[in-house]
Amino acid sequence: MCELKCCDLQSRMPMASSMGRPMTGAVQDGAARPMTAVRAAGYSSAMTRGSTFDPLGQSKGPAPPLEGKSEDTPDEKVKILEKKVNDLIEESCLAHGHGDLQLSLDRAKEAGRKERALVRQREQSGNADHINLDLTYSVLFNLATQYANNDMYAEALNTYQVIVKNKMFSNAGRLKVNMANIHFKQKNYPKAIKLYRMALDQISNSHKEMRIKIMQNIGVVFIRMGQYSDAITSFEHIMSECPNIKTGFNLILCYYAIGDRERMKKAFQKLICVPLGIDEEDKYIPPNDDTHANLVIEAIKNDKLHQMERERKALAEKFIMTSAKLIAPAIEATFAAGFDWCVDMVKSSQYVELANDLEINKAITYLRQRDFNQAVETLKTFEKKDSRVKSAAATNLSFLYFLEKDYDQADRYADLAMTADRYNPAALINKGNTVFVKKDYEKAAEFYKEALRNDSSCTEALYNLGLTYKRLGRLEESLDCFLKLHAILRNSAQVMWQLASLFEMLEDPHQAIEWLMQLITVTPTDPQVLAKLGELYDSEGDKSQAFQYYQESFRYFPSNIDVIEWLGAYYIDTQFCEKAIQYFERATLIQPTQVKWQLMVASCYRRSGNYQKALETYKDIHRKFPENVECLRFLVRLCTDMGMKEVQDYATKLKKVEKMKEIREQRVKSAREGSARGTRREGSASSDSGHSSHGTSAKGERLSAKMRALPGSNEPYEASSQRDIDASYVDPLGAPMERPKTAAKKRNEEDEFADEELGDDLLPE
Repeated sequence: MCELKCCDLQSRMPMASSMGRPMTGAVQDGAARPMTAVRAAGYSSAMTRGSTFDPLGQSKGPAPPLEGKSEDTPDEKVKILEKKVNDLIEESCLAHGHGDLQLSLDRAKEAGRKERALVRQREQSGNADHINLDLTYSVLFNLATQYANNDMYAEALNTYQVIVKNKMFSNAGRLKVNMANIHFKQKNYPKAIKLYRMALDQISNSHKEMRIKIMQNIGVVFIRMGQYSDAITSFEHIMSECPNIKTGFNLILCYYAIGDRERMKKAFQKLICVPLGIDEEDKYIPPNDDTHANLVIEAIKNDKLHQMERERKALAEKFIMTSAKLIAPAIEATFAAGFDWCVDMVKSSQYVELANDLEINKAITYLRQRDFNQAVETLKTFEKKDSRVKSAAATNLSFLYFLEKDYDQADRYADLAMTADRYNPAALINKGNTVFVKKDYEKAAEFYKEALRNDSSCTEALYNLGLTYKRLGRLEESLDCFLKLHAILRNSAQVMWQLASLFEMLEDPHQAIEWLMQLITVTPTDPQVLAKLGELYDSEGDKSQAFQYYQESFRYFPSNIDVIEWLGAYYIDTQFCEKAIQYFERATLIQPTQVKWQLMVASCYRRSGNYQKALETYKDIHRKFPENVECLRFLVRLCTDMGMKEVQDYATKLKKVEKMKEIREQRVKSAREGSARGTRREGSASSDSGHSSHGTSAKGERLSAKMRALPGSNEPYEASSQRDIDASYVDPLGAPMERPKTAAKKRNEEDEFADEELGDDLLPE
């Protein structure tokens, strides 16, 4: 039988497991592990009665905060400085993007100072081997760029030189292109070519696009130097490797410069064959049945990519048109044959729509050669073409006939242009101009308004509309038009003149003076503007300012008789008769048949006390104008005062001339009375002719009265007061400035309205 034996648990030691884990139920630190079936994990026999269940130790409170890194350590200081440098570089670039060049340069300089402090900090901390070369390169490159942007070329070149000479910067040799660009701006062309070639040598053939651009720059520099053969070598290489529109155009220019006809033709053929790399416009025409495709096309037809494609195509068309206009007179015996060859080449290329535009330019070339008949015949051939070309040709024809004052033909072709393209603002303006000259201002205003509705940026329509309102007396509306136009054309002299004229008509001379003051900042030597300022200051009673501007006007244009008269009268009024003499003598040179200027010269001598000179002047006047009563009267008076013997002769001549004058006046009076009696008899026979004759008689009387009021007609031309000489500048038509370039033409015309200029601007886009 097996005998049961008792075990003493206190003295018996358990065996350890293979993993070193105590056996279940073993005694640990004097406390027996409770059985799993009796107690859950987390309990121990050592726990006191009343303690809470807290396996995560939350009853001990929150954990202490993490210790912050000290900024006094060298590594932290380096990181902070690096961040400041990067921020300054970013601020510099943003300031340049906003157009603040000075601020961008200041930030770039500050970044350079911070970067040098960073390098010193690394050296002090013993980390000189860990210098951030990328950061140093960024700082120097940005600083050189900002120097160049601020036209500080010497500093920029020095900074680029620091980068290029540092062997630790990889690919720094490419920056020689930037250095060459600076030398190009300084017109140091040999140095620029040298640097371009050095950069070209340091760029591998794998970077084909960059090499092509550098070679294009070399060709442009050779053109500036006049070395067309070397430029041709560069451009021909580019056209054989990677042809583009700009290089093809430059190559044509070089061939034109050396006069090589055949190579010009070949280069033009290459130019029109250059692929643009853009999609066809048909891609953007939406299909009718696919709604999803329509939405996609609607989204992309005006996106950035399509805008870039349109710009590239427009640039190519511009270069082709310019090339054709340039070489057409040179490649054949006549320019017409040259244009025909260019048209044939264009028709067989991808730019077939440019053929009609070239034909219109052919007509414009005829105009420049003053061959108006050929120009008209060429333009008339477009009457049966498509609507776009027909409208452009008819617009030019209308403009031509308008210049020739054949307003009926101008009106006819304006109607034809409008019929072909009602949305052509140039055609509407020309139609408005033909109506304007017929004085149908309301109808003209409607055409100008329609042109503005079709093209709100059409400045010619807005200008003409303002002039039309001015003619209609609607001054506020005219002022509104010209103020809008001034917002578009800030430096337009004729717009400022019209604004000054309108404020003068609105009886606001202060505003008129303000606009004229702005105008002389644009055209400081315009004598008409200066004379107008003198007139306005004179009307305000400011004689000193009026004298200043009249004097300036006389200095720039010493032949304006009104300015001369005012200045002479001013000196007489201020009792400086000697200074007035030079102005009246100049007036005598300008109008030698007008006796009043010579009489004024003699009067000035007499007033200044130089009686001998006055007597000689009166005698000279008497020899030229023996029947002038005023001259004889003063001769009699001077000879009497001086006790000369000639007094009796002059007195006899004076009586004879006065008697002849009385006889003439009696004849004029009797003729006038006879005319009045005849008018009354005709009035009893026919009321219509009676009214007409009465108007003619009244007009004659007014004219006679006006002639009698002229100085020097019936009494001596004495300038005893300002009233005797009306020297104020009178401009009965307002004398608005016209669009022509020269100031001398501005004196003679009023409200010259803007015609559509003949040229490329009239061609539809």
